[in-house]
Amino acid sequence: MKLILTNDDGIEAPGLSALEYALGNLGELVVVAPECSQSEIGHQVTTKAPIGFRKISSARYGVSGTPADCARIALTVFHPDADWLIAGINRGGNLGADTYISGTVAAAREAALLGIKAIAISHYVAENREVDWTLAARRAAPVLKKLIDSGLEPACFFNVNLPHPPDGFPDPPVSFCALDTMPLAFRFRREGDQYVYRGNYHQRPRQPGRDVDMCFSGRIAVSKIPLEMADT
Repeated sequence: MKLILTNDDGIEAPGLSALEYALGNLGELVVVAPECSQSEIGHQVTTKAPIGFRKISSARYGVSGTPADCARIALTVFHPDADWLIAGINRGGNLGADTYISGTVAAAREAALLGIKAIAISHYVAENREVDWTLAARRAAPVLKKLIDSGLEPACFFNVNLPHPPDGFPDPPVSFCALDTMPLAFRFRREGDQYVYRGNYHQRPRQPGRDVDMCFSGRIAVSKIPLEMADT
């Protein structure tokens, strides 16, 4: 089984290394990731300029493009025979409305559009704390294995969010849940002729039983996201 790994934090990000460790025994790993951070870039793709790449090894490429660019190039040029694309582990949650903003999620969505099974995985970061990436890899490994073993029907992808419970807590349970549809709470502060975004991610609204609520409550939130737009 061949797995393409990518992210939006850049090829040197510790979350990508943690993902490699978590998936190490599940198949052949090929990393195709942005050369630098492309966080919060959404599903932007490059069509008006060339996309540079750096072949680091036969199984590792740095790409001067977006996460969706990485997915496109990986799955149509480098390794069109890939079985899965896994994007992450993102530093920071990608829950609910975040899925429209996230480059990590966009890479998985692009893979699904191309007919390849995909998972986006992120790690919520609690206020004033840092991620233990070794622990994150250990917690991610069984979840990813379970999802890969279960398979995935066409025209959808998985979105996984690891919680950030206090140190010493037992490994979190897994909850399969729908995306939260509440908007993010934010405001803008005026500074002269500019407006500066202000928001508190940790105090965002929660719909009971949905992914924000599950992850913030200390559970691993797994959502299956379809590609079809809702009927209007």
